[in-house]
Amino acid sequence: MTDPRTTPLHDRHVSLGASFTDFGGWSMPVRYSSDLAEHHAVRTAAGIFDISHMAEFIVTGPAAGAFLDYALAGRLSALVDDQAKYSLVLDADGGIVDDVIVYRHGAERFLVVANAGNRDAVAEALTERAASFEVAIDDATDRIALIAVQGPSSQAILASTPEITDLAGSLDDLRYYRMTHARFTAPGAEPVPIDIGRTGYTGEDGFELYVPAASAGAVWDALLRSGEPHGLVPAGLASRDTLRLEAGMPLYGHELTRDIVPAQAGLGRVVAVDKDDFVGRAGLAAVVASDAPVLVGLVSEGKRAGRAGYPVLSGDDVVGEVTSGALSPTLGHPIAMALVAPSVAEPGTVLALDVRGTRIPATVTALPFYRRTT
Repeated sequence: MTDPRTTPLHDRHVSLGASFTDFGGWSMPVRYSSDLAEHHAVRTAAGIFDISHMAEFIVTGPAAGAFLDYALAGRLSALVDDQAKYSLVLDADGGIVDDVIVYRHGAERFLVVANAGNRDAVAEALTERAASFEVAIDDATDRIALIAVQGPSSQAILASTPEITDLAGSLDDLRYYRMTHARFTAPGAEPVPIDIGRTGYTGEDGFELYVPAASAGAVWDALLRSGEPHGLVPAGLASRDTLRLEAGMPLYGHELTRDIVPAQAGLGRVVAVDKDDFVGRAGLAAVVASDAPVLVGLVSEGKRAGRAGYPVLSGDDVVGEVTSGALSPTLGHPIAMALVAPSVAEPGTVLALDVRGTRIPATVTALPFYRRTT
């Protein structure tokens, strides 16, 4: 056993009184005050998250776009500069090794952002698949810190942070799944380049700041200072989980695994099936089982929520299993995502959850559970 790794912001989290958990081999803040307070802050104002545990791989070379088309499920060569795309790393059988976000920095330079727990698996997959392409794979995880500011006040917070300068365009013009570039200048220090993406994992507007690891503390402090008048609070993994669940966003190890193909998780659209070749193509073509479980949303009444692993019932038959569940802080009732038999996956179908021996009625609903209105 080895001790979990820590991010460059670990000392900040300790000073803020965070509670920690081991997540993907990293010691990460699970909460600072309360799960509910942090969740509601992101929905109504803003929260700041340390997500420096995420893995970053820089792919460079003349064949970078063609390589990513082969290595991943989507058509990444079609991206324009500073555009991002959600994609999947598949194994030969079509199972999901990881879900990733890919940014194009230029025709010969892309950034692949992977989940912390899958860093080694993605590194191995990219390296093996690069063998016949003129590309280089650089694992930049330890050099890059990643800070997310999420919530309706997030743009105002970044705009009012004086240390962020030389923006390549207005934040007003930065579209969803796009990136811009800026500089960060701490008092008495030399400016450092930062990249700012607009994606998010909470269902709210938000930004991700890719910064040199050595500058992470100064960037975190500056954002907290600027965000205080806007209601910004530090937020941990517990609130991040309930936020992404309300937004119907999958979590690797729950909704996504090597035993699940994209179509089961509602991600068939992510796969560019018209590509000449890609890893997983043959495996997906061989998937013919029409009774394979599919991902659905479930809503129920009361306060008792289904959790990962709880059985889903139709009559006396077990027809599926909960992958993620919680009492929704925003909606005020239990919600869950579950893999269930296709025959009971139609929205409006009434099923039941086995919550520690108690049968709780649950109705199939389309995802997401929550969608922001502005």
